[in-house]
Amino acid sequence: MKILHLLRTLTEAVAAALMALMFLTFVVQIVVRYTARIGGVADRFWLFDPSLYGWTLEFCLLLWVWLVFWGNAFVVRTHDHVTFDMLYLAVNPGLRRWFAIIAGVAICVGLLASLGPTWDKFHILRLKKTATLSSLFGDWIRMRDIYSVYALFLVAVGARYAYSVYHAFRYGVADPELDA
Repeated sequence: MKILHLLRTLTEAVAAALMALMFLTFVVQIVVRYTARIGGVADRFWLFDPSLYGWTLEFCLLLWVWLVFWGNAFVVRTHDHVTFDMLYLAVNPGLRRWFAIIAGVAICVGLLASLGPTWDKFHILRLKKTATLSSLFGDWIRMRDIYSVYALFLVAVGARYAYSVYHAFRYGVADPELDA
């Protein structure tokens, strides 16, 4: 259990770092945008030239994509999601168990089945370069690298639902009355 806690803390730290980087990049955008307009600051100091910071918008978008999929794969728990569970809560625990198993299998199979077509799309994306991030990272970064977190998301969430199916088979489902 200590290893799981350590992994959870690590994934939360990665999400926090992504958020912090996105915030700092946003602050750079604001500072450059408004200092460049003040009495020719951009003309006197090359560091404030707005044309040097075109990468910030695309970098914020890259961080946002990574934050959304990383967070949903590793940080957000199942009970944090909004659910429409009136029918689920109205049935007895035995039927609830089968609802959990059937839903878990459907989600797991759906996510893992989409991995093949996703990988095919990544094969195409390996050729496409980003518009502005090459000025920051160099010419090696491709669109595939930006969206690769989605494949990680598919595998991680698929594995979580496979584990929830195993847990429902083996131990049943938790009583929602006790969780409240």
